[in-house]
Amino acid sequence: MALELFNDGNHVVHAFYDLVDDQTSTAVQCNQFLIVDNGHGALIDPGGNMTYTGLLIDMQKHFSSKDLNYILASHPDPDIIASVNKWFVASNCKVLISNLWTRFVPHFTTGKDNSSRIVGIPDEGAIIPLGRNKIIAVPAHFMHAEGNFQFYDPVAKILFSGDLGASIVSHRQAAEPVKNFAEHIKFMDGFHRRYIVCGKVCRYWAQMVRQLDIEQIVPQHGCRFVGKKLVNEFINWIEQLECGIDLMTQAHYQLPRRAT
Repeated sequence: MALELFNDGNHVVHAFYDLVDDQTSTAVQCNQFLIVDNGHGALIDPGGNMTYTGLLIDMQKHFSSKDLNYILASHPDPDIIASVNKWFVASNCKVLISNLWTRFVPHFTTGKDNSSRIVGIPDEGAIIPLGRNKIIAVPAHFMHAEGNFQFYDPVAKILFSGDLGASIVSHRQAAEPVKNFAEHIKFMDGFHRRYIVCGKVCRYWAQMVRQLDIEQIVPQHGCRFVGKKLVNEFINWIEQLECGIDLMTQAHYQLPRRAT
């Protein structure tokens, strides 16, 4: 079921928090997003086969699947774009992903050469036209993928942050915005310490995104941050985070001593 994050009559943003049922599946909880602008559409991180049908049904309420313009992929993990072959069949869309990953996308497809529909985003990011407006691909490299992008919607003032801001919660919890940042940290801390490469990139990211007018930060896993107060609390937390290789020691690099 779609949750409306923004709607001004011409520009609509829907989020999907329940297409992976954590009561019946062992798959990781993940969120998918649809942006519609004046009859044109983009899917952000549409996920794998289990999320395809729900997204397709909601999208067709706004426009024909053949009119889907883009799949915007933060990185090439299966929970991001494993369903890409189905979208290539159902629509005329192009996939936009980091230049580092364009040659990996065809591994999710079969048969026909779709290389002309896979477009690389340069490291510095890009401005992507959508309908009468635009989406901005914002550099987020090593958060957690080597070539990684977030997507900023300047109309809705939403930053779709990919794995940054992810929290490990059920899909029912994920549909609710964060209420208390300090209490929410326990759902994010372990994930960020392992999946985000280092604090150095966190500090660079924080300095960059403070230049954007952000009303919501919406991760691909878990709960969203709504309102300037929570957005700023999250940015401040990330800016101070030690994670990834900051925490590695020789103890993490020893030969195994026991069988699995």
